[in-house]
Amino acid sequence: MNRLWLARHAEASIDESGLTAAGRRQAELLGARLADAGITRISHSPLARAAETAAIVAAALPGGVPVVAAEELTDSDPSEDPAAADAMVARFANPPADELCITHNFQVGWFLRAALETPPARWIGLNSCNTGVTVLQWRPGRPGAAPLVFNDLTHLPPELRWTGFPPELSLP
Repeated sequence: MNRLWLARHAEASIDESGLTAAGRRQAELLGARLADAGITRISHSPLARAAETAAIVAAALPGGVPVVAAEELTDSDPSEDPAAADAMVARFANPPADELCITHNFQVGWFLRAALETPPARWIGLNSCNTGVTVLQWRPGRPGAAPLVFNDLTHLPPELRWTGFPPELSLP
């Protein structure tokens, strides 16, 4: 029973050309958190903020884990092209070994919605913070996937949590 690890990219610069200093620290802490997780591959959105997050995380993992850009993981609204969003889930569902996908808020929500086999509109409001960790596990003979954790931020100190959202969505 292998797991699909999902993480939203770290905090991006205003022009989204890369990460902020806080974002680089978030990515370093995510890498440290995942160093013993058994990740065998990292797939990431081709956008700069996800690619930089993936490179920083990969540097913390043992054994030279392959890092691959995946167009399916790009930042888009899944409700605008549900077939493409479903194809993204199908590509990464039930991986042969533990895999990490570094992607975007909407994509993490769509993965979780699909794992729970809920109607398409249910992904809205499933928000993930920068470097929030979600883990899904497919189990033989059971429908969908079990979410083991959603938007876990325990690897981040309080000042680096809840970035990527307006203040009214932040929790103390």
